[in-house]
Amino acid sequence: MTDAIRYEKGQDQIVVLTIDMPGQSANTMNALYRDAMAGAVARLQAERESIAGVIITSAKKTFFAGGDLNELIKVGRPEAKAFYDMVLALKGQLRALETLGKPVVAAINGAALGGGWEICLACHHRVALDDKSVQVGLPEVTLGLLPGGGGVVRMVRMLGLEKALPYLLEGKKVRPQQALQAGLIDALATDRDDLLAKARAWILANPGAQQPWDVRGYQIPGGTPSNPKVAQMLAIAPSILRIKTQGCFPAPEKILCAAVEGAQVDFDTAQLIETRYFTELTTGQVAKNMIGTFWFQLNQINAGSSRPQGVPPQVTKKLGVLGAGMMGAGIAYVSAVAGIEVVLKDISFEAAEKGKAHSAALLEKKVARGQLSREQRDATLARIRTTAEDADLAGCDLIIEAVFEDRELKAKVSRAAQQVVGGDAVIASNTSTLPITGLATAVPNPDKFIGLHFFSPVEKMPLVEIIKGAKTSDETLARGFDFVLQIKKTPIVVNDSRGFFTSRVFGTFTNEGIAMLGEGIAAPMIETEARKAGMPVGPLAISDEVSLSLMSHIRQQTAKDLQAEGKPAIEHPAFAVIDLLLNEYKRPGKAAGGGFYDYPAGAQKHLWPQLRTRFYKADGQISPQDVRDRLLFVQAIETVRCVEEGVLHSTADANIGSIFGIGFAAWSGGALQFINQYGVQDFVARAQYLAEQYGERFRPPTLLLEKARLGQLF
Repeated sequence: MTDAIRYEKGQDQIVVLTIDMPGQSANTMNALYRDAMAGAVARLQAERESIAGVIITSAKKTFFAGGDLNELIKVGRPEAKAFYDMVLALKGQLRALETLGKPVVAAINGAALGGGWEICLACHHRVALDDKSVQVGLPEVTLGLLPGGGGVVRMVRMLGLEKALPYLLEGKKVRPQQALQAGLIDALATDRDDLLAKARAWILANPGAQQPWDVRGYQIPGGTPSNPKVAQMLAIAPSILRIKTQGCFPAPEKILCAAVEGAQVDFDTAQLIETRYFTELTTGQVAKNMIGTFWFQLNQINAGSSRPQGVPPQVTKKLGVLGAGMMGAGIAYVSAVAGIEVVLKDISFEAAEKGKAHSAALLEKKVARGQLSREQRDATLARIRTTAEDADLAGCDLIIEAVFEDRELKAKVSRAAQQVVGGDAVIASNTSTLPITGLATAVPNPDKFIGLHFFSPVEKMPLVEIIKGAKTSDETLARGFDFVLQIKKTPIVVNDSRGFFTSRVFGTFTNEGIAMLGEGIAAPMIETEARKAGMPVGPLAISDEVSLSLMSHIRQQTAKDLQAEGKPAIEHPAFAVIDLLLNEYKRPGKAAGGGFYDYPAGAQKHLWPQLRTRFYKADGQISPQDVRDRLLFVQAIETVRCVEEGVLHSTADANIGSIFGIGFAAWSGGALQFINQYGVQDFVARAQYLAEQYGERFRPPTLLLEKARLGQLF
């Protein structure tokens, strides 16, 4: 037997199995684990008569991380049968543990997620360390998978269908106190000694322990699917789920199937059902897309793959935020929460205080939910100082300008702040479109100037786009990167250009939807097909949120800049529609009470009825597939252009940036992975068809044609 699982039998005849995978920072369900667990179970069965019970714990900081994603991402259709058999063997080991006839306790010393939680579920009793680093749950759905180690079967039998489904369908993770209240764990411990002492005491007090579902006559809490109350819930569950997934994500649907079907049969049959669905998802493309992006590429980014090497890490101690509107207020909030002192400045003290009130409201919600104490709320708020005076910015090591998208105004406030903070501080702009190299001319040291583009609402959106100007130094870039990680956001690094990466690609999505409306395509179809393609909201709805007046303002600023550079203005069929809504129909967007949608007080928004009479053409309709492809392809093609022009440096930045920043279809794994999984040659052929039908903007860029010719992926 390897050292992956240590087998130690004490004087009290209790065996402690300590999982400690060699050469790994976390325990995972790989081949080494499976061999070690097979050996441990065989030895327990052989020595059964001389054993009082079993404790399972971990030597790592975490308890157990779950499935080995390096292994799972490689399982294709040809390996399905071998994979299915391997999963059943793994489940057989856990089943042997819970039917050993001796009490088995999980001593949970760290996070137990996915496969780790499935090991705990196969124990008769669960004791967890009462520490904020401990989390339990089944997050497999977030990677396009389902819990395949018995997690669906046991959670449903333990909690009942209704209570188990949020953990399974949403990947809900809970801390020890919540887990205790929910009945997921049975006891809490103060430290490692207490953890093992409580586990031993329970074993000695419960020699005949067995799983509730192995007791004759056991009923699933709340009843099986044939129970009228459960049947009523299940009658609507699939349609509610379909509204959420739009059929793009197979995992939640398969989880629901495995849970409901498994609840109607015996334990062993339920395990088979779960394994079949698990194998189907693991060998499918969506799981591959999601594991590749949300696990491997996201970890690569957070580990600093885009950060300049050799620059020592730096901590931002005091931040100045210029402008206390929605963006500035949000930046101040996330920074104060991360423990940074913030000076929030606006043209008047009242305006700055209004920005601070945004933080107070967000913190108040956390207090009401029991996520924060009043003392913690007060301490966070005390870190935000409001002012109308530049002099109060003294001592800030980072300044973020978050004023209106106007070049002159941005230059004025950046220059004034820089004069106070001096040459060592970094000056950043939260602009979403204006090139950083141009904005940097406002300060004496352009090497200390950078773009930090946040997304709205700042407290919810996980991404920050870091823009490197022509003169931005590596040290400044590293400092920007460290700050983004300090406030617990995901940084992507892009080179300077108009609209950078996210705003450029986002603009192609909104413009394409608006252009289709201008062609006479039905507005409800545009919005519905966008959601079916996997976009969180339709292009018309999101344009209203952004506001057509802002879109028009950015376009005018761009035209002015291009004219100054002696370049031709950009043309797009969407512009005529935007101008019509703004100038003739006076509908600039949601904030003004109406744009493509009407926003009646106290009622749900709905598409403006006049869109049908003013734009719809009966002979202008196209296939739903063409609508979906136009919206996704136009974004993917623009992303390739960003790679071609050197705006983007890595595939990881492109994929994560497109999903976290602009809501690109998450099932696809991001804008470049969308091309990979479609097949590069097939994608080129489809893009050429779209270009012939709908315009040159779909013409495949040279880099894409080159990749197709060489048979390469992004």
